[in-house]
Amino acid sequence: MNGTSTALIVVGLFLVGGIISFAKQKMPTGLIVLLSIGAGMCLLAGVLRLEVWN
Repeated sequence: MNGTSTALIVVGLFLVGGIISFAKQKMPTGLIVLLSIGAGMCLLAGVLRLEVWN
């Protein structure tokens, strides 16, 4: 696991926490969807950059 994949996974998990917080505050749905797309992309990029796939 290198630094880039770790950073992407951490940012993705941070954004997931934001999704949960925004949902509890009943923020607009479009904002939550946009945040979830960003979180999913960060987590997917972090997992795909792991060195276990080589």
